[in-house]
Amino acid sequence: MSEQTQPQTQPEQPIARAQPIEPAEGEWLVVIDPQAIFADPTTSQWGSPMWAQTAPRIASLAAAYRDRVVVTRFVADPGLGGSWGPYYEDWPFALVPDEDPLYAVVPELAGVGRAVVTEPTFGKWTPALREIVGEQPRLMLAGVSTDCCVIATALPATDAGATIRVARDCCAGSTPENHERAIDAMALFAPQITIV
Repeated sequence: MSEQTQPQTQPEQPIARAQPIEPAEGEWLVVIDPQAIFADPTTSQWGSPMWAQTAPRIASLAAAYRDRVVVTRFVADPGLGGSWGPYYEDWPFALVPDEDPLYAVVPELAGVGRAVVTEPTFGKWTPALREIVGEQPRLMLAGVSTDCCVIATALPATDAGATIRVARDCCAGSTPENHERAIDAMALFAPQITIV
């Protein structure tokens, strides 16, 4: 009987893009919610297991866009009412003030971008973002989570006439499977949404 050898495992390294993404003419990069609350599953129930590999790719992408980068932040607002009441009953850990470290932008992306837009909703296609990027802009979306705040930003922006590109490997889902589901759903909106 021969002894089976176990494969050697290597620590996971960030995967570099085969081809760098070039900004389209007049395009803005919107980095959606790169915050501590979404970055580490050991720190937060909302942490993405994909974030550690995704953050360096976002930093590289942001460097290509220079001053045409907007970072968004999610913060809880229990005063929104409606379906948000039961939502926060399920997720009470998120009911902390805006300045709580959970809502801080992760250190590797702090200071990236021209502006920071903070909203209490999943979708970031709000008047504050439109004031910066315009009513029918060209946008590249990156961030977390693909299956929540990224898709919730992409679809209303598309409905409003924005031209959207989503950087597939610069987004992190709640799970790899949910990430792929959200990417597949957004791909249905071509040519208004393009997955790159």
